[in-house]
Amino acid sequence: MANEQKKTGYALITGASSGIGYELAKLFAQDGYNIIAVSRTEEDLNKVAEELLTQHGISVEVIAKDLFGEKAATELYEEVKNRGWQVEVLVNDAGQGVFGLFDETDIEEQMKIIHLNIVSLTRLTYYFLKEMKARNSGKILQLGSVVSELPAPYQAVYGGTKAYVLNFTEALINEVKDFAITIITLQPGATDTDFFNKAGAQDSKIVQDKSSLADPAKVAKDGYDALMSGDDKVVSGWKNKASIAMGNVVPDTLLAKQMEKQSEPVDKDKK
Repeated sequence: MANEQKKTGYALITGASSGIGYELAKLFAQDGYNIIAVSRTEEDLNKVAEELLTQHGISVEVIAKDLFGEKAATELYEEVKNRGWQVEVLVNDAGQGVFGLFDETDIEEQMKIIHLNIVSLTRLTYYFLKEMKARNSGKILQLGSVVSELPAPYQAVYGGTKAYVLNFTEALINEVKDFAITIITLQPGATDTDFFNKAGAQDSKIVQDKSSLADPAKVAKDGYDALMSGDDKVVSGWKNKASIAMGNVVPDTLLAKQMEKQSEPVDKDKK
């Protein structure tokens, strides 16, 4: 049955085919938002679209786009604009990391991470924020991380990109204070998604201890509720809140050592 409170505009969600992005797509669809689902693989997107259409009766558009590409964010925006879809909510969920000691990883892979996590996110925010300001309405949810505020050995570049996301977003919140626009950073900790597999971190201690991984549905709900409440930042999970609070009083060197213990390979102790 179609949602009786169906919205006229769209929520555009990058990384919508899995993990936190997929869970966010379900929440927006449940509340009657039409969805523009963006991810790299059209087959996966079509499965999401079929599910959302069947369960919620909203409009679902899919765009297969690899946001690692140099011009991908601009191409995505132009396609949305050419089709006449009004984006009321932008969710910049797509992001990735590379696991390992910085100087022992592939530098070109790290550059791709910077492009995806920073450049594509910045471009999409720029394009859609201009439209939101012109009509004085809109919402933007940026996927940050607890490592936005904590040192992240074995994920140095990823942590750096997420620090950018937080700082960038907090500045924008001030810039749009006179507009009816909500911008928020969602900061999860380690979550049970495909992130660690893509990052090559399957052997890290935090992944091996499945009990330490958050439920992506719970993380998405925390972010969604905060966005709808007009908050500017939400740290998902009490352990992550405690870690960030501790980060305000504990020296960075000690924090880095603690984070290293969580992220190091499980077989390191045997070496």
